[in-house]
Amino acid sequence: MDLDLAIRVDRPPALTDKSTFDDKREFEKWERSNRMCLMIMKKAIPETFRGTMSSDITTAKYFLTDIEKWFVKNEKAEIGTLLANLISMRYKGKGNIREYIMEMSHLASKLKALKLEFSEDLQVHLVLLSLPQQFNQFKVSYNCQKETWSLNELISHCVQEEERLKQDKTESAHFASTSKTKDKGNKKKGKEAAVTQPLKKQKKDPSDSQSTACFFCGGEGHMKTHCSNYHAWRANKGLPKTK
Repeated sequence: MDLDLAIRVDRPPALTDKSTFDDKREFEKWERSNRMCLMIMKKAIPETFRGTMSSDITTAKYFLTDIEKWFVKNEKAEIGTLLANLISMRYKGKGNIREYIMEMSHLASKLKALKLEFSEDLQVHLVLLSLPQQFNQFKVSYNCQKETWSLNELISHCVQEEERLKQDKTESAHFASTSKTKDKGNKKKGKEAAVTQPLKKQKKDPSDSQSTACFFCGGEGHMKTHCSNYHAWRANKGLPKTK
């Protein structure tokens, strides 16, 4: 529909008596595009900005230039913010490491657009420094080799290393769970042995005179027939003596 014609193409010369039919057609086409652009943009912008716009604006290009003044960015402040975010980034191991590295690369590309370029080697080292302790062996392995990795190679190796760490963690958790189950079983057997052992210890040989107990006084080491208390009780009751 060529609605953006007035933004892409400069305004054609004003019409004169010598203007041709093609000139008139192009001029009318540009004027229509200009009116449509102004109408759409004035309706689309927030109401707060409508009162700040000059009433002398007659072209869509100048309208955009006037609006841009309200959104001028301080490049130095933006560079400082992006750089601080990039340096302070740390991988917590709770997400996708591929997305994490891509996010760091995206911040580096924003800094590049602001004329602060990071080399790929520097980006690789920044990523390695931001990895947690679980990746220490991985970092040592990289530092010991002579070759350097590109950012894409780093992403590939980091993904493999993360998968290996997850697998090792799963195996360790399974081993700990199995060991815990065995320990519970051993403790249970130990308790059962501790309960049954005293019972076995209480079961004594009836022939052992030291293990007998008196049925009258409850004392150990003698039987009822040899209990002095029992004989005294019988004598008190007037009962005959027992053999």
